[in-house]
Amino acid sequence: MSKNTLRVIPLGGLGEIGKNMLLLEYGDDMVAVDAGVMFPEEEMLGVDLVIPDISYVTERASKLRGYLITHGHEDHIGALPYVLGQAKAPVYASRLTAGLIKVKLREHRSLGNVTINEVTPGEKIKLGCFTTEFFRVCHSIPDAMGLAIDTPQGLVIHTGDFKFDHTPVDGRPSDFAKLASYGNRGVMLLLSDSTYAELPGYTPSEQVVGEALDRVIGRSQGRVIISTFASLISRVQQVADAAARHDRKLAVVGRSMVENVQMSIKLGYLKLPHGLLRRIDEMDSLPDNKVVIVTTGAQGEPTSALVRMANADHREVTLKEGDTVVFSATPIPGNETLVYKTINKLMRRGAKVLTDKAERVHVHGHAAQEELKAMISLTHPKYFIPIHGEYRHLKTHAGIAEALGVEHDNIYVLEDGDVLEVDHKGAKRGARVAAGPIYVDGLARWDMSNIVLRDRKTLSRDGIVVVFIVVGRQDSRVVGRPELISYGFLDEGEQEMLLPPAKELVVQALSAARGQPADLSFIHSTVQDALRQYFFKATKRRPMILPVAMEV
Repeated sequence: MSKNTLRVIPLGGLGEIGKNMLLLEYGDDMVAVDAGVMFPEEEMLGVDLVIPDISYVTERASKLRGYLITHGHEDHIGALPYVLGQAKAPVYASRLTAGLIKVKLREHRSLGNVTINEVTPGEKIKLGCFTTEFFRVCHSIPDAMGLAIDTPQGLVIHTGDFKFDHTPVDGRPSDFAKLASYGNRGVMLLLSDSTYAELPGYTPSEQVVGEALDRVIGRSQGRVIISTFASLISRVQQVADAAARHDRKLAVVGRSMVENVQMSIKLGYLKLPHGLLRRIDEMDSLPDNKVVIVTTGAQGEPTSALVRMANADHREVTLKEGDTVVFSATPIPGNETLVYKTINKLMRRGAKVLTDKAERVHVHGHAAQEELKAMISLTHPKYFIPIHGEYRHLKTHAGIAEALGVEHDNIYVLEDGDVLEVDHKGAKRGARVAAGPIYVDGLARWDMSNIVLRDRKTLSRDGIVVVFIVVGRQDSRVVGRPELISYGFLDEGEQEMLLPPAKELVVQALSAARGQPADLSFIHSTVQDALRQYFFKATKRRPMILPVAMEV
């Protein structure tokens, strides 16, 4: 590879929804765009979050010049507390996004070690050989921006998450003139959001959500509880506006929601009439038709405020007949089961539940096909990479680009870990880099090969058998009778039938070692092998076998 090669390296968000992160590398300089999380799927037992594998970055940490952040959603900033600890560099983000990042870093007690620089649309920053200009785009959160990155091989446009909303909540539409000016200059590479590439037409404006929320709050006779993302500040503004119009008071529930709302009020992104916002404990003194509550839990997260309400486990809010619960969010792919379980529980408690299937209480923040076409037409890039989406979204977006005249050989459908190299001769695929998911469970982090997740899956599927054995230290003779305890594997009848022969089998299996000094590793493996075969033959199941051997 030549020193004069630009390397484009996605570490997350390509071939999946979430944990968005992409690197640009040239010579001795590298910048990262975003660092997000992905919510765990059901089979990821006990996992809290999934973050990108940044081993490629940590091995070249001296090259890293900065993190360029497009907006403040979890799938773009949620991994920063984890990656900054391994690869420290300045962070560049808009004012609201910087505020959300500070809230997140404060939660992890790591704010003091990080330099966060606030940038505004039109501002340029130079990081090594990369000069980046931020430009305004519409999304479902204020202060979203795209990136125009001047590199030694040409101009790279990264759209971030975007849509073309002509009536956004904050009154600041995408900067079409700036995009057209980039197109006139010549865009070498366009990296464009693909999340809703399969959806024809245009994405509806956020204005219709405000109208729907106003209708719901106005006609409801009881309390209205609206669940959305904690970072969806513009949605909170819409709820607040509707509550004020209908003479209701507003309370905010959920730690992350409370912290983000407080920060947004302080920075001026949330404008609430005096006296509108109340503490949740003050709402009990108000009539139900004067109450609106905004809460976390739109994705059915087990520890979220809404799920605790559904489980009758929330300290301050008890659901009752006449409540209306609004899901002002679309389930992230993989979260549908959790969301539907939550809806069922809410309805059992007497609440009326509204989703975007019944009312337009949510519109997504991503471009549909006509807007994707507009982005390509404005910038008319030489090379094109669809980003942010599952493989089917990326392929569909690639087809749109080709239909608009981007040459087939200049379109690259990459996935996490793939590399595109661009030099004066053109573009080509490079050698892949490590980019598997990293699972976060409390303070622990594991990659895909970690034995913990594999063991958890085994335990959840076939259970465990614990074998207690006492052996002589000098002669490996089994002392007394082995004890076997089954968890999640055998019912009472099966235990009575299968465990006594299993005890005899353990004694027989260890008889070959008699007369030899005890070797615990040999005892463990011998017992495991014998019982695995026995139980599979008897049950066609493979429980985890856990021998516990003691010497006397």
